[in-house]
Amino acid sequence: MSLQAEIMTALKEAMKSKNQTALTALRAVKSAILLAQTETGAKEELTEEQELKILQKQVKQRRDSAAIYLEQDREDLAAPELAEADVIAQFLPEALSEEEITKVVDETISKLGAVGMRDMGKVMGVVNKELAGRADGKTISNVVKARLS
Repeated sequence: MSLQAEIMTALKEAMKSKNQTALTALRAVKSAILLAQTETGAKEELTEEQELKILQKQVKQRRDSAAIYLEQDREDLAAPELAEADVIAQFLPEALSEEEITKVVDETISKLGAVGMRDMGKVMGVVNKELAGRADGKTISNVVKARLS
């Protein structure tokens, strides 16, 4: 079953159980996926990689919003954002640990023969493709910087 179909199934379940948090989050994801489909002008479904990027973006937006709310001591606004992020995150593959990311980065650096920060773009491109959906770009970037400097 495609990711889009799983989201639709979960959306129906949220409607039946009257889970407002899940309903809001899943409707936002569905909307983002439909928007991405119309942007490309494609009638066919998005690739799994594109869907995962959309989900990651949605989770990141909610977590960033929650962080801002928490900085301003607005826990009443942060809690729903974090709850929605958790609902969306259940559709993402399990995230890799920093050790696993470091291992992939090290393998990529040795494969490409990267020696310094000037090779960071090459390494980031390969690692981002390999770890799509399983690690966020900021973590990957930090590991690559640490390894290349």
